[in-house]
Amino acid sequence: MTLPRSTPEAQGLSGAALDAFVAALDSSGQEIQTVMLLRHGTVVLEEEWTPYRLTEPHALFSVSKSFTSTAIGLAIDAGLLALDDKVVSFFGADELPETISDNLAAMTVRHLLTMTTGHAQDTVEALTRDRRMVKIFLGLDVGHEPGTVFVYNSGATYMLSAILQRLTGEKLVDYLRPRLFEPLGAAEATWQESAEGISTGGWGLSLSTESLAHFGQLLLQHGLWEGRQLVPAEWFEAATSRQVPNDNEPNPDWKQGYGFQFWRGRHGTYRGDGAFGQFCLIFPSYDAALIVTSATFDMQAILDTVWGHLLPVLEGKEVTPVARPSRLELLPPSGPAPSGGDGRTYRFGKNDAGLTAVRLDPDGTGTFTFAGFERTSDDTHDIVCAAGEWREQRSPANGTEPGQRIVTSAYGDGDAFVATLRWLDTPFVATATCRTTGDSMTVDVELNVSFGPTAFTLQSE
Repeated sequence: MTLPRSTPEAQGLSGAALDAFVAALDSSGQEIQTVMLLRHGTVVLEEEWTPYRLTEPHALFSVSKSFTSTAIGLAIDAGLLALDDKVVSFFGADELPETISDNLAAMTVRHLLTMTTGHAQDTVEALTRDRRMVKIFLGLDVGHEPGTVFVYNSGATYMLSAILQRLTGEKLVDYLRPRLFEPLGAAEATWQESAEGISTGGWGLSLSTESLAHFGQLLLQHGLWEGRQLVPAEWFEAATSRQVPNDNEPNPDWKQGYGFQFWRGRHGTYRGDGAFGQFCLIFPSYDAALIVTSATFDMQAILDTVWGHLLPVLEGKEVTPVARPSRLELLPPSGPAPSGGDGRTYRFGKNDAGLTAVRLDPDGTGTFTFAGFERTSDDTHDIVCAAGEWREQRSPANGTEPGQRIVTSAYGDGDAFVATLRWLDTPFVATATCRTTGDSMTVDVELNVSFGPTAFTLQSE
């Protein structure tokens, strides 16, 4: 199904005011990639900043958690588990610690859903150091009584996925496919899985902006879709309500309470959100949903733009008209064409960027070789960068067909070759400045956003 389209005016909104909202997003200093606004079940605003596309999958990061919550709600409705079931009851002796503490023994499915497991910090970093993530989680110290302290915890969501898989014999993504993704028309859904073969739950889901908008409309319709109750209305009511306080969070829109893997927000809103500015923001009072994909460290800034420039539109207030840009696009960096290289291939040892080799040719093009999805020595792919407009190509680095869509461009900065690479199914952009000295090459890498360092240097072997 494709959501119907409508003019803003037909749904009680000002088109000129929405143009001003788009202009505000474009000039906000936060890189916006796609936006879609729903009102009364119709799309009244849909924008993509070239080269991004509304219809292509995009990594949603922690928006994934809200889908994991939905799967748990479906499993509870099917009688497979209950909110107050103990976490340890789902796992065998080979995964449980020899001594089960009182706090671990008291931890329930509800505590996983509300991020009140009793851990002092997010467990995800400890989990991802080892392929036995379930065993690691169960072996961690639970310093607080479950239910007493809110600590955002992606590892807790991973455990929800693990529990679902134990109960159903299906990975989370496969469980949701016939029950949610296919009815919503989200056949493109993919979900990263761990080394132990479990959908990661708290992160790793990729959907198009359009499909995420379908989920937003499903929330507005209390689980009803084309006359069929896909998700119990009672589950969405509970999941999107304030289940626990989270006043210890620093930003105003992250301290309004937490539900079952949904955030409560200001102005009567709730949302699923993900790192670097991925949002499924629901306005129940105005029968509206806003979907945003972006690349920013300052997610609060995007919400502040929404409150300042979109909320008044929904409220029917007078908004000062502001002309929107005639074209929404993220341009390649400008600069002189690179000078020709020596045509040699410079190789690099194992590194977090996965860059294995660089060759700068006399014609001014650069070829960057990356390790493939499995990061094996014989599994590589080349990305070519040259001066001018974005050059589009595909990379198999995410292990799917036809692979990731990437655009590249390059320019010269003195004796340096400066390449920009955009992985369009993610928020990530890398700038690689390559310089050769004698028999070696140095590559200075800068990332627009990252969970780790945003700048580092690679030296050829």
